[in-house]
Amino acid sequence: MASIILIACLAILGLIIAIALFLAGGYLWWRHKRSQLQFIEPNEDEESSSYSLRAAQDIDSGNPPSKPQVPVAQAITTPLQNNINRKLNGFLSLRTPLIGGSAPAQAKAQNASTGNTNDGTSKDSANKSISMTDMYLDSTDSSENVGQIHFSLEYDFQNTTLILKVLQGKELPAKDLSGTSDPYVRVTLLPDKKHRLETKIKRRTLNPRWNETFYFEGFPIQKLQSRVLHLHVFDYDRFSRDDSIGEVFLPLCQVDFAGKQSFWKALKPPAKDKCGELLSSLCYHPSNSILTLTLIKARNLKAKDINGKSDPYVKVWLQFGDKRVEKRKTPIFTCTLNPVFNESFSFNVPWEKIRECSLDVMVMDFDNIGRNELIGRILLAGKNGSGASETKHWQDMISKPRQTVVQWHRLKPE
Repeated sequence: MASIILIACLAILGLIIAIALFLAGGYLWWRHKRSQLQFIEPNEDEESSSYSLRAAQDIDSGNPPSKPQVPVAQAITTPLQNNINRKLNGFLSLRTPLIGGSAPAQAKAQNASTGNTNDGTSKDSANKSISMTDMYLDSTDSSENVGQIHFSLEYDFQNTTLILKVLQGKELPAKDLSGTSDPYVRVTLLPDKKHRLETKIKRRTLNPRWNETFYFEGFPIQKLQSRVLHLHVFDYDRFSRDDSIGEVFLPLCQVDFAGKQSFWKALKPPAKDKCGELLSSLCYHPSNSILTLTLIKARNLKAKDINGKSDPYVKVWLQFGDKRVEKRKTPIFTCTLNPVFNESFSFNVPWEKIRECSLDVMVMDFDNIGRNELIGRILLAGKNGSGASETKHWQDMISKPRQTVVQWHRLKPE
């Protein structure tokens, strides 16, 4: 009798474990599907306009994808309806306050198509793209080979639509125990990270062929040239978080949209230590030898506390060579990863020494107990800055005396 009871208890326990595993697998599968089809509300901080994204059908069929006849007024639906549209119809049409789709902007796009461009607008777009290039591109060379990706770009001036074709990948690294991967590509137009599209998953291959087309509708050429195309290749995992394989950043100001352009780009492994970004300005007055650094704000700082936040402040050292001369600090901002500093520091630097000095800018996390931790830092200098962005910022300050030069910088871990 005791053995029968024991066997029954073990059977019931095994059944409970099997049900728990089944429910866990179903939950993870549901989360993955939900992340692919999730509707994200637009950010109220951006400019108002219409923005349409449409993921098209495979090119393998040989038929060019036709445009969906959906009125803009009908594009604002419930989150569930948008998810259904994306899943069943292969496109997502949203009205968000991201890209200017007003009549003036469309008129500018038409002028661009006829060759009547505005030089001032083009320069502004180019400057924005240069700053975004500095923000998103890592100038350091990586010796790690994570494969290549093949894609093409063209622009429909008449319909103000960017057409992206994600074609294939080559020599991707194996992420699964079977010696293969299940790769797919996530597509975004930075700085917008909320609206993203994805290709289909290609099973058990290191040389996938996606052959998928994406349409970004309602993009005047001036707005498009201030964007950075981000292609991020992932390895799909059913029961865990998808593994990052590699990514490519392409500033669209560098693309000649006079015709269709095809690219083979080497994938770069994503930065393992993303410390955040710092917006700062530099200004130098030769007449009174005053160097002014303004720390405006930071965003997406790395969390250092157990609550998922940090208590950031900035410490600045004026250096001549390796010698530290003068130190300044901002106040501490508690429990935030996006502090707004708006602090200016002025230093007395003679003109003959402006090329020899540097500013060591360190974003710190304040701790009541223990030592304050470094979140990230940059070195602003004319010769040996911490990166191309920092060196260029300093050189722009020297070449434009009495002018304030503003620029974003990616913080380095050390």
